[in-house]
Amino acid sequence: MPEWWVIVLGIAGGILVLWVALIVVLWVQQRRSGTTTDWRELARLVPDVLRLIRRLIADRDVPRATRWWLIALLAYLLSPIDLVPDVIPVLGYADDAIIVAIALRFAVRHAGMPAIERHWPGTDAGLRSLLSLVGYEARASSS
Repeated sequence: MPEWWVIVLGIAGGILVLWVALIVVLWVQQRRSGTTTDWRELARLVPDVLRLIRRLIADRDVPRATRWWLIALLAYLLSPIDLVPDVIPVLGYADDAIIVAIALRFAVRHAGMPAIERHWPGTDAGLRSLLSLVGYEARASSS
């Protein structure tokens, strides 16, 4: 198999494992809070987050520093070099999930809720789950 193909499969596998890790974290957090879990919402969350990041980066009204943070987040996620290597079970992908949560928390605080709500492609329940994950407790309005 060509070397570039191994790299592509590695990136795709890493994104898939990050997606599953994010779903598990959200499921555990929702169980702790006593709310019901809608698996369809959880399965849609990662693609919605990726679209949100892309839209925020493209929005000239979002502060430049926030856009750079989000670009750095995407670069980190696509990079084969991680703080904790992905071959280490659980911990390898946990660092990616933590960095995503930190970067999104920064984006929510600096871009503002109106920008997040304007660019959120998913449902209100998905946005509430995302805000809960990043530690933002404000109630989300309709998208």
